[in-house]
Amino acid sequence: MRIPAPRPRSLAGQLFAMQAVLIAVLVAGYALFSYFSDRGQAEDAAARQAMAVSRSIADAPSVVAAIRTPDPTAELQPYALKVMRDADVDFVTIMNTKGIRWTHPTENQIGRHFRGNIAPALHGTAFTETYTGTLGASVRAVVPVYDEQRHIVGLVSAGIKVKAISRQVQGQVSALVGVAGCALALGAIGTYVVNARLRRHTHGMNAGELSRMHDYHQAALHAVREGLLMLDGQYRVALINDGARELLGVPSEEDVVGRSVAGLGLPAPLTGALLASEPRVDEVHMSAERVLVVNTSPVSGGERRGSVVTLRDVTELQSLTGELDSERGFTQALRSQAHEAANRLHTVVSLIELGRAEEAVDFATAELELAQALTDQVVAAVSEPVLAALLLGKTAQANERGVELVVSQDSRLDDGLLPASLPARDLVTILGNLIDNAVDAAQGSIGARVTVTAYAEAGELVIRVADTGAGVDPAHAELVFQRGFSTKPAGPGGRGLGLALVRQAVTRHEGTLTVTEAQEGGAVFEARLPLPTTTAPHPTAPSTEPTTPASPAPATSTPARGDA
Repeated sequence: MRIPAPRPRSLAGQLFAMQAVLIAVLVAGYALFSYFSDRGQAEDAAARQAMAVSRSIADAPSVVAAIRTPDPTAELQPYALKVMRDADVDFVTIMNTKGIRWTHPTENQIGRHFRGNIAPALHGTAFTETYTGTLGASVRAVVPVYDEQRHIVGLVSAGIKVKAISRQVQGQVSALVGVAGCALALGAIGTYVVNARLRRHTHGMNAGELSRMHDYHQAALHAVREGLLMLDGQYRVALINDGARELLGVPSEEDVVGRSVAGLGLPAPLTGALLASEPRVDEVHMSAERVLVVNTSPVSGGERRGSVVTLRDVTELQSLTGELDSERGFTQALRSQAHEAANRLHTVVSLIELGRAEEAVDFATAELELAQALTDQVVAAVSEPVLAALLLGKTAQANERGVELVVSQDSRLDDGLLPASLPARDLVTILGNLIDNAVDAAQGSIGARVTVTAYAEAGELVIRVADTGAGVDPAHAELVFQRGFSTKPAGPGGRGLGLALVRQAVTRHEGTLTVTEAQEGGAVFEARLPLPTTTAPHPTAPSTEPTTPASPAPATSTPARGDA
């Protein structure tokens, strides 16, 4: 049978035991000190009392007169017993100068020699001493008795037994011990109450368990990739892990802990979410370089004690979601184009069945030229493969929504012009979101059109997207780039994130992003990204204002011209 190991005593129990032992030691030490101190004081008091009684007897004229009688004991013995009772001493002995007793509490000791030192008194000096005589150890005083001529005619000794002194001291010490015991009991009760409260706070864990929990806590805190931020009741950082510091882009833990969230230099919407008193669930916010999902939960225990914030990086997920949305749009466009291509094919087949082969060939050739013309137009202006593919796909999407998407004649981006430091994903994020925003704005307007211009000039990559929509209120020129701002109703996935992602990507590459009013109405969004100095711009610099190109016939045909 396995005997379980005893569980270590809890931290509260250890503190209680330590305090109880400490109080007991203090009480015992004080009791011992008081015992010996009071005993010394009691002996001094007994010596003074014995000296006072002895002097009073020695100075009494009746004592001197009785000493001159033939039988001093007859008069002095009753007197000595009376003084013993009245003065509360254990014995009074009156003797001659040779130490022979005239009085004694025990009558058979009368006439015997006094036990003790009498030499100083015979020389006229009164003194006290502790001596063991016939009655046991006692504190006694010996005083000479003078006659009228100042001759020593006898000696007086009064004393108090040491046992009596000890009983008196023991009574005082007993009272002290009783008071100390009550104090110990009260201290124990108070300590138990405090320790019971401590046990509730530590959940009954001992010091070793708390130490292990702290080690596990630190290990888990720094191992978790998600960001974890704990704020106190004044919204100051109480704890932050490595993931949160990386996601928020803040300094080391030592520089952040104790500072208010408002002083960390975070974007205003993110700071507002962290300072909110109500819980936040899966809110999307933007930091300087990342898209974060923020969850906050208050820590309450009868009063607000702070909040716990978790941060999850969804930058790549958001980018992939955007790409997936684009692919979804491409798929829908291809499905629509496949349906229209089937209609065209049926037309060709029907013309052949009717014996009009030449008209079928002309119709098929015209349709092929339209599709090829659109592809040639885009590729001629933007030979960068990623952007060219994006523009072709967005053209088809825009046509499906009744919006004409054209590439300005000023556009010129050769393949290989863009450096490796400018990843294709960021270009897709910038141009794709600008086009989507422009198509949304232009849809439903008269002559709905979106014009895209992309070129390199003076060490900068310029991407300009203009639309024929309602434009942007100048008062909202900065607000449109903030997450959550939108003039359109929110959809299932929310709105106001696309332009915020564009601004984040542009800022990450130290570029600029502006919005102005177009000449023909609508808005013009322009992103400028610096290119490395080794990248030479195209020798022919285009104009800086977007123009509506003289599009070939395919650019103004039906949405089926989006076929590529």
